[in-house]
Amino acid sequence: MAAAVEDDTAGKPSFRTALRGMFRRALERLSADGLVTIAPEELPALVEQVRETADPKHGDYSGTMAMGLAKRAGKKPRDLAIEIIRRLDLADLFDAPSEPVGPGFINLRVRDEALVRAVNTAVRDPRMGIAPVAEPETIVLDYSSPNVAKPMHVGHIRSTVIGDALAKILRFRGHTTITDNHLGDWGTQFGMILWGWKHCRDDDAFAADPTAELGRLYRLVRKVADAKPEELALDPKAATLAAEHPEAGREVLAETAKLHEGDPQNRALWERFMPVCRAEIERIYARLNVSFDHTLGESFYQPMLAGVVDDLLATGIARESRGAIGVFLGGEEAPPLLIRKADGAFLYATTDLATIRWRIEHWRPDRVLYVVDHRQSQHFEQVFATARRWQGDLGPVELVHVAFGTVLGDDGKPFKTRAGDTVGLEALLDEGVSRALGVVTAADVERGTGMSSEQRQRIAEGVGIGAIKYADLSQNRTTDYVFSFDKMLQLTGNTAAYMQYAVARVEGIFAKGGIDRGQVRHEAASGPLTDPRERALAIALVRFGEALEDVEADYRPNLLTSYLFGVAGAYSTFYDALPVLRAEGAERATRLALCDLTGRSLRTGLELLGIPVPERM
Repeated sequence: MAAAVEDDTAGKPSFRTALRGMFRRALERLSADGLVTIAPEELPALVEQVRETADPKHGDYSGTMAMGLAKRAGKKPRDLAIEIIRRLDLADLFDAPSEPVGPGFINLRVRDEALVRAVNTAVRDPRMGIAPVAEPETIVLDYSSPNVAKPMHVGHIRSTVIGDALAKILRFRGHTTITDNHLGDWGTQFGMILWGWKHCRDDDAFAADPTAELGRLYRLVRKVADAKPEELALDPKAATLAAEHPEAGREVLAETAKLHEGDPQNRALWERFMPVCRAEIERIYARLNVSFDHTLGESFYQPMLAGVVDDLLATGIARESRGAIGVFLGGEEAPPLLIRKADGAFLYATTDLATIRWRIEHWRPDRVLYVVDHRQSQHFEQVFATARRWQGDLGPVELVHVAFGTVLGDDGKPFKTRAGDTVGLEALLDEGVSRALGVVTAADVERGTGMSSEQRQRIAEGVGIGAIKYADLSQNRTTDYVFSFDKMLQLTGNTAAYMQYAVARVEGIFAKGGIDRGQVRHEAASGPLTDPRERALAIALVRFGEALEDVEADYRPNLLTSYLFGVAGAYSTFYDALPVLRAEGAERATRLALCDLTGRSLRTGLELLGIPVPERM
């Protein structure tokens, strides 16, 4: 095939999207011909049954809808599949399918010429041939959301990295994304710090390290207020304070209430502490390479809460019960969604409702995603149902709880330190970087690459934190997973280090050969894909957009990590078996194009996951 292959796939949909359109038209013809009645609203679910084949020997894509429609049509699945095949117009993208396989599988193979064209388009395109979505939306993502007066812990990692990855992926797909870190900056934790400041602060410690002193006060007062004998037994200072202040728990709530009511002293202390707390959180985010468009915490919505309650009462959605105000969504037997306590205090639900209304009024989103752990599922079900009643079904906006499971230790229980405390997030990052430094140093010594200590440390920071993030993102978000430093830093298997190393191998080819990558992209794939390992890598590479589409469909970043792992595996098979720099002519140009596209795809995929790619490994 000549170098001047026409680039007629530019701006066109992926192979899977194109094939689904072909099946849709075939099913419409099938229904029009009277073989089986298919309502228009059924078609989207039917064409989604066009998926990648599990085994490449059966082709590249397979349609399985004949099995579900056969009984309705009064035919055997295989016979109905033949009728669908007769109505398929495959243009010049797919080879004509053979007879259906098994009980009606319709398997199709991308034509070699079409695959080369798609590779050429991807190589020459800054977006690697991935077309933006046809109908972009405005999507608000609410994630991370720590309580600012408390140290961030390992439990915050999932919300933070899942939300950040989804925001990056949705933005790359062409949507307008608005990220908002809904900080807990107005709750009981501040009451604990205010009480601690008034009763047991250390002024010298605060002057030396304000963050550490506020963290100490929070941890100490939490024990005093909770008054759990087993905790007090291990902390004599807390035990002494608890004995001196038996009503500490009630007094903490009183300090919180005074803050909310505008008490001058408590408000002044809150304003003094907030910059310190925010700076500490931002420092952790900087290490994670995470940022937000907005950081509108609970305090931002505090002036709106009374109005929310009044509106819900006036519309009859909420009512009084035993002095409290609640929304009764499931009748008298089901627990209500409380929006104001009997003592007049507002709740998380009140703030969440105010937040929804404010976001709709100011940002006009099509979707709002809440990346929050699965234990809050009932809360969000009630909040969303209340918001729909209150806001007249919210119009077109879709509210989604993107739930996730728990990070577990080796014992299968929530990940904690040996002392039983929740693992601090920064301690987790430090440990990851320390272990990565050992791996990087050992590799540098073995290969004799002569990196400086600063280079090793910089690479270790990217590898260690990238490993932690990737290990989380590679899990199905709805499941719990066991945290393991040893597994996540391995250079084999589905790990960030393996992906980063794969990119380094690609970069090594171009560095060793002194190759001009601009020229590679200009020439692109100059010949046919003669080796099956070339073809396997090519078909994997042109499916990048399909992987991103699947991530959006169910908000699962692990579908992208699985895709990247598959590409890295296909590249490893290709690289180990076929010469690149020693190849000649069209074969060399084609293999260099595949290498270039592999490196760009892996790098882009990792960056969409929020994971850096070090310049060396």
